[in-house]
Amino acid sequence: MATVRDEIDRFKVGLTTTQAPFIEEARDKGQLYIHQPYGLYSAENHEAWKKLFARMQPRWERYANPWFQRGIASLCLDPDHVPKLEDVNQFLNPLTGFRAKAVSGYVAAYLFFDCLRNREFPTTITIRRADKLDYLPEPDIFHDIAGHVPMHTDRAFADTLVQFGECARTAALMVRDIRDEERQLHTLESIIRAMARFFWFTIEFGLMKDKERGLSVYGSGLLSSFGEIAHCVESPDVQRYPIQLEWVINQGFEIDKYQPLLFVVDSFDHLFSLVNDLERWMKDGKLNNVAPGEPGVNAEDLRSFLDAAL
Repeated sequence: MATVRDEIDRFKVGLTTTQAPFIEEARDKGQLYIHQPYGLYSAENHEAWKKLFARMQPRWERYANPWFQRGIASLCLDPDHVPKLEDVNQFLNPLTGFRAKAVSGYVAAYLFFDCLRNREFPTTITIRRADKLDYLPEPDIFHDIAGHVPMHTDRAFADTLVQFGECARTAALMVRDIRDEERQLHTLESIIRAMARFFWFTIEFGLMKDKERGLSVYGSGLLSSFGEIAHCVESPDVQRYPIQLEWVINQGFEIDKYQPLLFVVDSFDHLFSLVNDLERWMKDGKLNNVAPGEPGVNAEDLRSFLDAAL
Protein backbone atom coordinates (compact mmCIF):
# COMPACT_ATOMS: atom_id res chain seq x y z
CA MET A 1 0.00 0.00 0.00
CA ALA A 2 1.40 3.41 -0.99
CA THR A 3 2.50 5.63 1.87
CA VAL A 4 2.25 9.42 2.08
CA ARG A 5 5.99 9.56 1.39
CA ASP A 6 5.51 7.45 -1.76
CA GLU A 7 2.90 9.89 -3.03
CA ILE A 8 5.16 12.87 -2.31
CA ASP A 9 8.02 11.21 -4.19
CA ARG A 10 5.73 10.47 -7.14
CA PHE A 11 4.73 14.12 -7.28
CA LYS A 12 8.34 15.29 -7.22
CA VAL A 13 9.24 13.01 -10.12
CA GLY A 14 6.15 14.14 -12.00
CA LEU A 15 5.27 12.72 -15.39
CA THR A 16 8.71 12.98 -16.92
CA THR A 17 9.61 10.85 -19.94
CA THR A 18 11.63 7.78 -18.86
CA GLN A 19 10.87 8.54 -15.19
CA ALA A 20 7.16 8.36 -14.36
CA PRO A 21 6.03 5.86 -11.70
CA PHE A 22 2.38 6.35 -12.68
CA ILE A 23 3.13 5.17 -16.23
CA GLU A 24 5.26 2.27 -15.02
CA GLU A 25 2.43 1.08 -12.77
CA ALA A 26 -0.09 1.31 -15.61
CA ARG A 27 2.16 -0.76 -17.87
CA ASP A 28 2.72 -3.36 -15.13
CA LYS A 29 -1.07 -3.71 -14.89
CA GLY A 30 -1.42 -4.01 -18.67
CA GLN A 31 -3.33 -0.72 -18.91
CA LEU A 32 -2.83 0.90 -22.31
CA TYR A 33 -5.65 3.45 -22.20
CA ILE A 34 -5.40 5.56 -19.06
CA HIS A 35 -6.53 8.86 -17.56
CA GLN A 36 -4.31 11.92 -17.27
CA PRO A 37 -3.44 12.40 -13.56
CA TYR A 38 -2.95 16.12 -13.98
CA GLY A 39 -1.99 16.72 -10.37
CA LEU A 40 1.16 14.63 -10.82
CA TYR A 41 2.80 17.10 -13.19
CA SER A 42 5.72 18.75 -11.43
CA ALA A 43 6.89 22.35 -11.67
CA GLU A 44 9.71 21.10 -13.89
CA ASN A 45 7.18 19.45 -16.21
CA HIS A 46 5.32 22.73 -16.66
CA GLU A 47 8.61 24.57 -17.14
CA ALA A 48 9.58 22.16 -19.91
CA TRP A 49 6.26 22.81 -21.69
CA LYS A 50 6.68 26.58 -21.26
CA LYS A 51 10.19 26.54 -22.75
CA LEU A 52 9.19 24.29 -25.64
CA PHE A 53 6.13 26.34 -26.52
CA ALA A 54 7.89 29.71 -26.28
CA ARG A 55 10.76 28.82 -28.57
CA MET A 56 8.51 27.13 -31.15
CA GLN A 57 6.05 29.99 -31.60
CA PRO A 58 8.21 32.14 -33.91
CA ARG A 59 9.18 29.07 -35.92
CA TRP A 60 5.55 28.06 -36.37
CA GLU A 61 4.80 31.56 -37.63
CA ARG A 62 7.61 31.30 -40.15
CA TYR A 63 7.43 27.69 -41.34
CA ALA A 64 4.13 26.02 -40.35
CA ASN A 65 1.21 25.73 -42.76
CA PRO A 66 -1.70 28.13 -42.12
CA TRP A 67 -4.11 25.36 -41.06
CA PHE A 68 -1.74 24.42 -38.25
CA GLN A 69 -1.51 28.00 -37.10
CA ARG A 70 -5.29 28.31 -37.07
CA GLY A 71 -5.43 25.03 -35.17
CA ILE A 72 -3.10 26.27 -32.43
CA ALA A 73 -5.36 29.28 -31.98
CA SER A 74 -8.52 27.13 -31.99
CA LEU A 75 -7.23 24.87 -29.21
CA CYS A 76 -6.46 27.81 -26.87
CA LEU A 77 -3.39 26.01 -25.52
CA ASP A 78 -1.89 27.49 -22.37
CA PRO A 79 1.71 28.43 -23.26
CA ASP A 80 2.81 28.15 -19.63
CA HIS A 81 1.35 24.84 -18.49
CA VAL A 82 1.04 21.27 -19.73
CA PRO A 83 -2.46 21.05 -21.23
CA LYS A 84 -5.32 19.09 -19.76
CA LEU A 85 -6.59 16.66 -22.39
CA GLU A 86 -10.18 17.30 -21.35
CA ASP A 87 -9.68 21.00 -22.17
CA VAL A 88 -8.04 20.16 -25.51
CA ASN A 89 -10.94 17.88 -26.42
CA GLN A 90 -13.48 20.52 -25.46
CA PHE A 91 -12.15 22.70 -28.29
CA LEU A 92 -11.12 19.94 -30.71
CA ASN A 93 -14.10 17.60 -30.75
CA PRO A 94 -16.73 20.06 -32.04
CA LEU A 95 -14.49 20.92 -35.00
CA THR A 96 -13.75 17.48 -36.48
CA GLY A 97 -15.02 14.85 -34.03
CA PHE A 98 -11.46 13.98 -32.99
CA ARG A 99 -10.30 13.70 -29.41
CA ALA A 100 -6.97 13.05 -27.71
CA LYS A 101 -6.91 9.70 -25.86
CA ALA A 102 -4.30 9.19 -23.12
CA VAL A 103 -2.09 6.10 -23.41
CA SER A 104 0.63 4.62 -21.21
CA GLY A 105 3.11 4.01 -24.02
CA TYR A 106 3.60 2.22 -27.31
CA VAL A 107 0.40 1.44 -29.20
CA ALA A 108 0.62 -1.56 -31.54
CA ALA A 109 0.17 -0.67 -35.20
CA TYR A 110 -3.40 -1.86 -35.81
CA LEU A 111 -4.70 -0.43 -32.53
CA PHE A 112 -3.13 2.93 -33.40
CA PHE A 113 -4.66 3.08 -36.87
CA ASP A 114 -8.01 1.84 -35.56
CA CYS A 115 -8.03 4.71 -33.05
CA LEU A 116 -7.63 7.08 -35.99
CA ARG A 117 -10.51 5.36 -37.78
CA ASN A 118 -12.64 6.13 -34.72
CA ARG A 119 -11.38 9.74 -34.55
CA GLU A 120 -9.26 9.12 -31.49
CA PHE A 121 -5.61 10.10 -31.27
CA PRO A 122 -3.44 8.05 -28.87
CA THR A 123 -1.64 10.67 -26.78
CA THR A 124 1.41 10.36 -24.58
CA ILE A 125 1.00 12.21 -21.28
CA THR A 126 4.64 12.39 -20.14
CA ILE A 127 6.93 15.29 -21.10
CA ARG A 128 10.67 15.46 -21.69
CA ARG A 129 13.00 16.93 -19.09
CA ALA A 130 13.41 20.70 -19.04
CA ASP A 131 17.16 20.29 -19.63
CA LYS A 132 16.70 17.82 -22.52
CA LEU A 133 14.48 19.73 -24.91
CA ASP A 134 16.05 19.11 -28.30
CA TYR A 135 15.62 15.43 -29.10
CA LEU A 136 13.56 12.57 -27.81
CA PRO A 137 13.47 9.14 -29.52
CA GLU A 138 9.90 8.55 -28.29
CA PRO A 139 6.90 10.89 -28.41
CA ASP A 140 5.90 13.07 -25.48
CA ILE A 141 2.89 15.29 -24.82
CA PHE A 142 4.50 18.26 -26.54
CA HIS A 143 5.03 16.27 -29.73
CA ASP A 144 1.52 14.84 -29.60
CA ILE A 145 -0.50 17.89 -28.51
CA ALA A 146 1.50 20.78 -29.95
CA GLY A 147 2.80 18.85 -32.97
CA HIS A 148 -0.08 16.59 -34.04
CA VAL A 149 -3.35 17.82 -32.57
CA PRO A 150 -3.54 21.32 -34.13
CA MET A 151 -3.67 19.58 -37.53
CA HIS A 152 -6.64 17.54 -36.28
CA THR A 153 -8.73 20.73 -36.16
CA ASP A 154 -8.75 20.81 -39.98
CA ARG A 155 -11.57 18.77 -41.49
CA ALA A 156 -9.67 17.63 -44.60
CA PHE A 157 -6.64 16.52 -42.60
CA ALA A 158 -8.80 14.79 -39.98
CA ASP A 159 -10.66 12.89 -42.70
CA THR A 160 -7.32 11.77 -44.11
CA LEU A 161 -6.40 10.22 -40.76
CA VAL A 162 -9.74 8.41 -40.63
CA GLN A 163 -9.14 7.09 -44.14
CA PHE A 164 -5.73 5.86 -43.03
CA GLY A 165 -7.49 3.89 -40.31
CA GLU A 166 -9.85 2.41 -42.89
CA CYS A 167 -6.80 1.39 -44.91
CA ALA A 168 -5.45 -0.55 -41.92
CA ARG A 169 -8.79 -2.32 -41.49
CA THR A 170 -8.70 -3.34 -45.15
CA ALA A 171 -5.23 -4.81 -44.57
CA ALA A 172 -6.41 -6.83 -41.57
CA LEU A 173 -9.34 -8.23 -43.57
CA MET A 174 -7.16 -9.11 -46.53
CA VAL A 175 -4.48 -11.06 -44.68
CA ARG A 176 -7.09 -13.13 -42.83
CA ASP A 177 -7.92 -14.80 -46.13
CA ILE A 178 -4.34 -15.98 -46.69
CA ARG A 179 -4.14 -19.61 -45.52
CA ASP A 180 -0.40 -20.19 -45.91
CA GLU A 181 1.09 -18.85 -42.66
CA GLU A 182 4.51 -17.97 -44.11
CA ARG A 183 2.98 -16.03 -46.98
CA GLN A 184 0.49 -14.41 -44.63
CA LEU A 185 3.21 -13.08 -42.32
CA HIS A 186 5.40 -11.94 -45.21
CA THR A 187 2.52 -10.09 -46.84
CA LEU A 188 1.40 -8.48 -43.59
CA GLU A 189 4.93 -7.39 -42.67
CA SER A 190 5.35 -5.79 -46.08
CA ILE A 191 2.00 -3.97 -45.88
CA ILE A 192 2.73 -2.65 -42.37
CA ARG A 193 6.16 -1.45 -43.51
CA ALA A 194 4.60 0.34 -46.49
CA MET A 195 1.97 2.00 -44.30
CA ALA A 196 4.57 3.04 -41.71
CA ARG A 197 6.74 4.63 -44.40
CA PHE A 198 3.79 6.47 -45.89
CA PHE A 199 2.75 7.75 -42.45
CA TRP A 200 6.31 8.82 -41.68
CA PHE A 201 6.85 10.80 -44.89
CA THR A 202 3.43 12.48 -44.73
CA ILE A 203 1.78 12.78 -41.31
CA GLU A 204 5.09 12.94 -39.41
CA PHE A 205 7.52 14.57 -41.85
CA GLY A 206 5.47 16.02 -44.67
CA LEU A 207 6.00 19.25 -46.59
CA MET A 208 3.34 21.08 -48.60
CA LYS A 209 3.41 23.52 -51.48
CA ASP A 210 2.77 27.09 -50.34
CA LYS A 211 1.80 29.89 -52.74
CA GLU A 212 3.49 32.58 -50.66
CA ARG A 213 6.53 30.82 -49.24
CA GLY A 214 7.12 28.00 -51.70
CA LEU A 215 7.01 25.36 -48.96
CA SER A 216 5.36 25.01 -45.58
CA VAL A 217 5.48 22.28 -42.95
CA TYR A 218 2.56 20.03 -42.00
CA GLY A 219 4.37 16.96 -40.60
CA SER A 220 4.12 16.74 -36.83
CA GLY A 221 7.64 15.47 -36.30
CA LEU A 222 8.83 18.68 -37.92
CA LEU A 223 6.27 20.93 -36.23
CA SER A 224 7.47 19.83 -32.79
CA SER A 225 11.20 20.08 -33.52
CA PHE A 226 12.90 23.42 -32.92
CA GLY A 227 15.91 22.57 -35.06
CA GLU A 228 14.46 20.47 -37.83
CA ILE A 229 11.50 22.69 -38.72
CA ALA A 230 13.95 25.27 -40.08
CA HIS A 231 16.42 22.72 -41.42
CA CYS A 232 13.79 20.88 -43.47
CA VAL A 233 12.85 24.02 -45.41
CA GLU A 234 16.14 25.90 -45.65
CA SER A 235 19.02 23.42 -45.62
CA PRO A 236 20.68 22.59 -48.96
CA ASP A 237 21.43 19.15 -47.52
CA VAL A 238 17.78 18.11 -47.64
CA GLN A 239 16.39 16.51 -50.80
CA ARG A 240 12.78 17.60 -51.40
CA TYR A 241 10.71 15.92 -54.10
CA PRO A 242 7.08 15.89 -55.21
CA ILE A 243 5.56 12.88 -53.52
CA GLN A 244 5.41 9.64 -55.49
CA LEU A 245 3.65 6.71 -53.86
CA GLU A 246 5.92 4.05 -55.37
CA TRP A 247 8.96 5.84 -53.98
CA VAL A 248 7.55 6.52 -50.52
CA ILE A 249 6.50 2.92 -49.79
CA ASN A 250 9.95 1.63 -50.72
CA GLN A 251 11.98 4.32 -48.92
CA GLY A 252 13.50 3.49 -45.55
CA PHE A 253 14.19 6.08 -42.85
CA GLU A 254 16.09 6.55 -39.59
CA ILE A 255 14.46 8.18 -36.58
CA ASP A 256 17.52 9.51 -34.73
CA LYS A 257 18.77 12.15 -37.18
CA TYR A 258 17.49 15.01 -39.28
CA GLN A 259 15.73 13.65 -42.35
CA PRO A 260 17.84 13.97 -45.53
CA LEU A 261 14.90 13.22 -47.85
CA LEU A 262 11.39 14.66 -47.69
CA PHE A 263 8.31 14.64 -49.92
CA VAL A 264 5.98 17.47 -50.89
CA VAL A 265 2.20 17.23 -51.34
CA ASP A 266 0.05 19.78 -53.17
CA SER A 267 -2.74 20.00 -50.57
CA PHE A 268 -4.65 18.00 -48.00
CA ASP A 269 -7.03 16.90 -50.75
CA HIS A 270 -3.97 15.56 -52.56
CA LEU A 271 -2.91 13.74 -49.38
CA PHE A 272 -6.39 12.22 -48.98
CA SER A 273 -6.28 10.94 -52.57
CA LEU A 274 -2.88 9.36 -51.91
CA VAL A 275 -4.30 7.37 -48.98
CA ASN A 276 -7.03 6.11 -51.29
CA ASP A 277 -4.34 5.16 -53.81
CA LEU A 278 -2.44 3.35 -51.04
CA GLU A 279 -5.52 1.29 -50.20
CA ARG A 280 -6.14 0.49 -53.86
CA TRP A 281 -2.54 -0.59 -54.32
CA MET A 282 -2.91 -2.79 -51.26
CA LYS A 283 -5.95 -4.53 -52.73
CA ASP A 284 -4.06 -5.01 -56.00
CA GLY A 285 -1.12 -6.66 -54.21
CA LYS A 286 1.33 -3.82 -54.86
CA LEU A 287 2.29 -3.57 -51.19
CA ASN A 288 3.04 -7.28 -50.77
CA ASN A 289 6.76 -7.03 -51.54
CA VAL A 290 8.06 -3.56 -50.77
CA ALA A 291 11.78 -2.98 -50.28
CA PRO A 292 13.15 -4.49 -47.06
CA GLY A 293 14.82 -2.37 -44.38
CA GLU A 294 13.66 0.26 -41.96
CA PRO A 295 11.34 0.51 -40.24
CA GLY A 296 11.38 -2.88 -38.62
CA VAL A 297 8.07 -4.61 -37.95
CA ASN A 298 7.85 -6.30 -34.57
CA ALA A 299 5.78 -9.27 -33.46
CA GLU A 300 3.39 -7.07 -31.49
CA ASP A 301 2.51 -5.08 -34.60
CA LEU A 302 1.94 -8.24 -36.62
CA ARG A 303 -0.22 -9.77 -33.90
CA SER A 304 -2.29 -6.59 -33.59
CA PHE A 305 -3.45 -7.02 -37.20
CA LEU A 306 -3.99 -10.78 -36.95
CA ASP A 307 -6.02 -10.43 -33.72
CA ALA A 308 -7.98 -7.35 -34.83
CA ALA A 309 -11.65 -7.36 -33.89
CA LEU A 310 -13.27 -6.62 -37.26
